[in-house]
Amino acid sequence: MTITTFLGDRSVGMRTGFTTRPVVMGRRGVVTSGHYLATAAGFRMMEQGGNAIDAAAAMCFCLNLLEPQSNGLAGEVPTLIYSARERKAYELSGMGWSAQAFTIDWCRDHGIDLIPGDGYLPACVPAAVGTWAAALARFGSMSFGEILQPAIDLAENGYPVYDSLYNSLASNVDKFTELYPSTGEVYLPGGKAPEVGELHRNPEWAETLRVLCRAEKAAAGRGRVAGIEAARDAFYKGEIAERILDFIGTPVEDASGSAHAGLLSYEDLAEWEAKFNEPVSVNYHGLDVHKCSSWTQGPVFLQQLTLLEGFDLESMGHNSADYLHTLIECAKLAFADREAHYGDPKFDDVPFERLLSKDYADERRALVGDQASFDMRPGDVGGGFPAYATIGVAEDNRRALQVEARAVRDLGLGHAHVGDTTHLDAVDHEGNMVAATPSGGWLGTSPVIRGLGFPLGTRGQMFYLNPARPNALAPRKRPRATLTPTLVTRNGEPHMVFGTPGGDGQDQWTLQFFLNWAHFGMNLQEALDAPTVHSVHFPSSFYPREAYPGRLVAEGRIAGEVLAELERRGHEVEVTDDWANGKPMGIRYGGPGGVIAGAVSPKGIIGHALGW
Repeated sequence: MTITTFLGDRSVGMRTGFTTRPVVMGRRGVVTSGHYLATAAGFRMMEQGGNAIDAAAAMCFCLNLLEPQSNGLAGEVPTLIYSARERKAYELSGMGWSAQAFTIDWCRDHGIDLIPGDGYLPACVPAAVGTWAAALARFGSMSFGEILQPAIDLAENGYPVYDSLYNSLASNVDKFTELYPSTGEVYLPGGKAPEVGELHRNPEWAETLRVLCRAEKAAAGRGRVAGIEAARDAFYKGEIAERILDFIGTPVEDASGSAHAGLLSYEDLAEWEAKFNEPVSVNYHGLDVHKCSSWTQGPVFLQQLTLLEGFDLESMGHNSADYLHTLIECAKLAFADREAHYGDPKFDDVPFERLLSKDYADERRALVGDQASFDMRPGDVGGGFPAYATIGVAEDNRRALQVEARAVRDLGLGHAHVGDTTHLDAVDHEGNMVAATPSGGWLGTSPVIRGLGFPLGTRGQMFYLNPARPNALAPRKRPRATLTPTLVTRNGEPHMVFGTPGGDGQDQWTLQFFLNWAHFGMNLQEALDAPTVHSVHFPSSFYPREAYPGRLVAEGRIAGEVLAELERRGHEVEVTDDWANGKPMGIRYGGPGGVIAGAVSPKGIIGHALGW
């Protein structure tokens, strides 16, 4: 039996079926995150009188510490915020720009055919501190010092090592001993990975945050916002910036086969700021779905919705062969457009009026046939079909630069970094909502900076080196990230936030979660528990940018007869573990009586939701 109403009039749904976890409900607020200790920190902020923005910031800094294999203080955090006071959704550009000195000409002169996925060349300006400074100053209610206290406590006094952190560290002992010895000094006490359940401490990381707290305290007499700005400046214009630049002045070997020093400058750090902008949105069955713009892959979620709106999904049946075939073929079309048309909108003219229009969706939907497509088929948005989007990224780079191919190195991270990144959501009783997807600055691809306790990020690997195409490398440009939170409103009112880790898979798995909830009567936890598939048909966003035409990856819980039928239709089916795809989570605002409901997938084990 199901008691529900189509597309979100319900709070959580009410079913008799089994779920891995309960839907968490509360009237004051609900928080979700990729680690239960981070979730507890966000919950604590709300208990102390903070709002959803305060809670989200506290959770993010804890996640930067607790999941260092998946995100870090020098990474990125694309963020969507709904302000209850303004009744408006905002995108917050939690993405640092590339170095002024890092150009396509520099790559040509140095024989770089693919921007490496490790080392210092792909480093962009660290974004987490500046992003949350902007969010707290405009929409928060607490000080930087207050929201940093849980993370400082965990760094100084330790947090328990868990299985996936242990596995990451244990598999990188040689790298962290030989190539990145500064990482080993922090994460391999006694020369080995700490055991599961052992407390791990990072006092240098804690001291980095204490520098921000001291700067804020010194400016406290000028008010809360001035204190937050002073803390931000301590990171980007003070001793932390100087330590970063000093450390990356010593070259480190990367996947290009050469050693390179960092190209970031003091001015690159000091002049970067996180900015608020309008999100990109479409209406789907009465719900306004908001995504960050094309400096992320987020609009592919919206393009998939416009394509799928023309199909009767319910009649196909949940996770039937018809249903999954349709999802995968629509994903291929949307991601082909990502490759052809998306880039930082401050540099690249992205034709959203065309890409998100009903007419365009009608044209593209006609390409979905009964058999799997093995072609890259970007749409014509005016001016013909871009040839560069139909050949491999490495080949396109080499043609444009006229350089020889370098050997490709296996960084051990797979097609789509599906194990990297994390996510968080926060919703309070006033209707403030936050969805943020922290990533980058992870341990595996850049050494920990001595004295600071964290490594730089490598997001710049996502740039192309053909200057004719969007998302081509340029000074102080944002690379098109895979990170893609989602925020939903209804008639201008707060409704839902969600997201997941998982590289190129993010906007495929969260789409399936959303459709499970919206079309198939599932409550939040059922929608998150259901097995998923994803396509790797298109080029990966990560070095070495490989594509696998026609291949889809399915969790082992998908019915065998469904997988056999997908193979009959021409798909190359790769079956992965039963609970392998991502770690999605979400919160729904305003059920009966104002109840807020949240849930987190059991995938990855450590994510959790709390409410009160």
